[in-house]
Amino acid sequence: MRLSITHTSEYGYEPAAKQVSLRLKLFPSVYDGQSVEDWTVTVNGEVVQPIYKTGYGDETALWQSKGDVSKVEIVAGGTVVTQDKAGMVRDLPCKPPSAIFCRETHLTRPDDRIRELAENARHDDALETVHAISKAVIDTVIFRSSATDSKTTAAEAMAIGAGVCQDHAHIFIAACRCLGIPARYVIGYLNASDEGDELLETHAWAEAHIENFGWVGLDASNGISPTEHYIRITCGLDADDATPIKGHVVGDSQISLSADVSVSQSQQQ
Repeated sequence: MRLSITHTSEYGYEPAAKQVSLRLKLFPSVYDGQSVEDWTVTVNGEVVQPIYKTGYGDETALWQSKGDVSKVEIVAGGTVVTQDKAGMVRDLPCKPPSAIFCRETHLTRPDDRIRELAENARHDDALETVHAISKAVIDTVIFRSSATDSKTTAAEAMAIGAGVCQDHAHIFIAACRCLGIPARYVIGYLNASDEGDELLETHAWAEAHIENFGWVGLDASNGISPTEHYIRITCGLDADDATPIKGHVVGDSQISLSADVSVSQSQQQ
């Protein structure tokens, strides 16, 4: 599938910030099942290029304002070609040891509810186990956009019994790690329309590492493995580690944020 993406994030600073520094991981992954035809990232109209790869293999750019700044507009967009690989993630440019993704974080720290969910989903076959965990997550934690926020932990979302894709991914990751299965958080874009002509949104899912099989993606929110409708951008131990945009602001400014994402299917030109 050939997909066109435009992702705009606008930050406002009141009063103007003395300086803004950004770390941007807004470049689509390139691997078996996903290739990039063209892609550009700009900050206030200035094109920025990746200057290094993280240990996970994510292309990363840096940007810093020159003098006072009251607004920063980040626009990432281009054309990505995807294939349905049944969730398999092969031939990423960087292959960190899978054991790194067994590391517990604040957002993915399990409690007794998550440990119980993991044990109840356990099967002799690890691949069957992760699919059972994915199903158990959405059966236990319903999707409700107003139930949580970006700081909600996996354990807190379990207690609430509702959440969004970030919460589903965190609970899935925490449960996998309880059973010694490495799992990582993924951020990307999702074209949820078969026609591909709707305004859509950023999305989060997870990938689990199965011994002698490799990495496989699972989207607990939708109960499927990623298909050609998914565009993978970046990964990490949790949402905070994987976030595509991080910044540092000098000055005592109130910060506002607005964001818009458009994903549509496009024809070969």
